[in-house]
Amino acid sequence: MNVGSLITHHAQYRPSHLAVVVEDVRLSFFELNQRVNRLANGFIALGIGKGDKIATLLGNCLELMEVYWAAAKIGAVTVPLSPLLRGRGLVTLINDSDTKIIVTSPSQKAEIEAIRGDLPGIVNGGLILIGAESEPPYTAYHSWVNTFSTDEPPLVDIEDSDPFNIVYSSGTTGLPKGIVLTHYVRAAYGAQFSTAFRILPESVILHTGALVFNGAFLTFMPHMFLGATYILHKQFDVTSLIETIFRERVTHIMMVPSQIVALLNSPQYDPAKLSSLQMIGSVGAPLMHRFKEQLNHDLPGRFYELYGLTEGFMTILDPTHPVSKLDSVGVPPVLMDLKIVDDSGVLVGPGQVGEIVGRGPMLMAGYYKRPDLTAQAVRDGWLFSGDLGYVDEDGFLYLVDRKKDMIISGGVNVYPRDIEEVAVQHPAVKEVAVYGVPSDKWGETPVAAVTLKSPDLVTADQLKDWINERVEARYQRVSAVRIVDDFPRSAAGKTLKRLLRDSEPN
Repeated sequence: MNVGSLITHHAQYRPSHLAVVVEDVRLSFFELNQRVNRLANGFIALGIGKGDKIATLLGNCLELMEVYWAAAKIGAVTVPLSPLLRGRGLVTLINDSDTKIIVTSPSQKAEIEAIRGDLPGIVNGGLILIGAESEPPYTAYHSWVNTFSTDEPPLVDIEDSDPFNIVYSSGTTGLPKGIVLTHYVRAAYGAQFSTAFRILPESVILHTGALVFNGAFLTFMPHMFLGATYILHKQFDVTSLIETIFRERVTHIMMVPSQIVALLNSPQYDPAKLSSLQMIGSVGAPLMHRFKEQLNHDLPGRFYELYGLTEGFMTILDPTHPVSKLDSVGVPPVLMDLKIVDDSGVLVGPGQVGEIVGRGPMLMAGYYKRPDLTAQAVRDGWLFSGDLGYVDEDGFLYLVDRKKDMIISGGVNVYPRDIEEVAVQHPAVKEVAVYGVPSDKWGETPVAAVTLKSPDLVTADQLKDWINERVEARYQRVSAVRIVDDFPRSAAGKTLKRLLRDSEPN
């Protein structure tokens, strides 16, 4: 089951159908496949074959997509790395993954040059730069690729269990965890999410988030599985997003909550311009209730929310689910199972908070070269998420929080999301993130960081009082509100509460 054969299939049977759009470049499946074949044959010329690792250090670009499919065709394994990685963190992930080739851009050359001596596994000619001519030890991507044939590379025998890519869950600190996702898993993404999101071969998918993160594959794999059109933006820009949806009649888009909030608060936001959308997906973190309600009011029947882990378990809130379930993250797709367990691993009943545990066909092969961490995460075929939640009597999953984000104040478990749902209802608040800080009296106490729709709409003390008047319990009262211009975010757009916590005054 080589998912690299998908593009070959579409190039043969739907050659003229529009495959990808990146800025001014529009390629049919036939044209895209020719470019991918040149690259695959180039990798072979460098001695790259089945099981060899090719790292990308790229922002969103056509060449990143080409690497994914060219590597798959020859059985190589892509290791997509964030271009925000630096120094020792970058060295650690490149070496841990046994990378032999790095495909990057001139903007990253200084970073590569600084660590080049610490990368013994890179093959001769394996430092490839896109977008510029270069001299050894660097290879210029386009002039190099264009020397190779557009013929299909030799057929490689791929087993279901062979890896397609390795996605690293840790950033620049801590033990690296390379999540190994196989050709079978990626094929399952194509089938499962095409069905779940009602994607068709005629669909037009827009992606504006980082293509190196696993959430992108929720629509990237259905695109190639079915042969749908895929539009890739270099970066998220809300004005460009709205214009593209309107101009290209986009049908499907997946965003992180911060992008959805930016869309809804944009002066250019106009539901009429978004009327072609059939799916608006949210992934990466819970979307606050009031934003879900606004989407359902303005663009009814289109909102989906996915809760999931790269390691391989998901639930989906579907537009056909009852409106009474809007605060849930839905139910597992077919062929997946869900349960909630206590700290001893014992099943708990409906309404009881515990750790979310799941299993299904998209489960990772394991953490790369880390059987110890794999054994901690996957037990008897069940993935232990580290997230807290509960199911209701109908089996719908409700997120409570990450175990690591839970605040213990005066011996009571305080869940930041409960406070966030209150704070975001203030008319001046755009986004909110609640986290715990040390307290001599309580052990920990909640603090709320907020961004405002416009400056000077409310003071921190006024907002603190407003929140504390509305939370359900005394232990949920925040000890302080910090008004910030923006939140620190990962390259995937997720809010980094750890950095907010670390920036607190002592």
